[in-house]
Amino acid sequence: MLRLAALLSLLLPSAAWATPCKTLPFEGASFVACEVGLEQDLRLFHSGPSGPLGSFGAVNDMLAAEGKQLGFAMNAGMYHADRAPVGLFIEKGRVQTELVTAEGPGNFGLLPNGVFCIADRFAVIESRRFAATAPACRYASQSGPMIVIDGMLHPRLIPDSDSLYIRNGVGVSGDGRRAVFVISNDRVNFHRFARFFRDALGLPNALYFDGKISRLFAPALGRNDMGFAMGPIVGTVVSKD
Repeated sequence: MLRLAALLSLLLPSAAWATPCKTLPFEGASFVACEVGLEQDLRLFHSGPSGPLGSFGAVNDMLAAEGKQLGFAMNAGMYHADRAPVGLFIEKGRVQTELVTAEGPGNFGLLPNGVFCIADRFAVIESRRFAATAPACRYASQSGPMIVIDGMLHPRLIPDSDSLYIRNGVGVSGDGRRAVFVISNDRVNFHRFARFFRDALGLPNALYFDGKISRLFAPALGRNDMGFAMGPIVGTVVSKD
């Protein structure tokens, strides 16, 4: 039987990245995986001239001035009540909010947490390691916890936990050339969500984004999830033509 990582590569050839999302099964649950390569224009978004963007529609309105639009997108990190990112956020090479390395409450503070970085390669880097040897990220978003760390699951994840949510996050290939963004279609616990990245997709590092406001914009799947205003958003940028 083909491993899902191999199946994903067959379903999503490198020439077809305009529609990168596919629905995949794992242990009785359903997940959407959106694979992005370095050749694509992947960006993080937070604010426009009037403040936090908050929605996929607002990002598309802003991109329209460039003659562009989102190819796919999802929420990309936790945020405060005013929608300011919790932890590091870098947009177009500029640090908007600072890195947080202290342990704290909630999922974000469940160390180790990590940073998703878009540089000359994609990376998910443990936050304290990032503080010591930060790459030159064009875009970056800190979130937590890291759910796969160098091929190992986060030690605090519980296999039979009854904490079930729609969850989303990102994993990165060992060579940094692929980032795979995942959202569950079913309510799953952290352990199953992490194992989807490691065991199904074969990704050595993965970072949790959220589990209460997780949303996806994937026109190829007819998805434009609505809900609470978001903080950080990640997505590919494509031509409107």
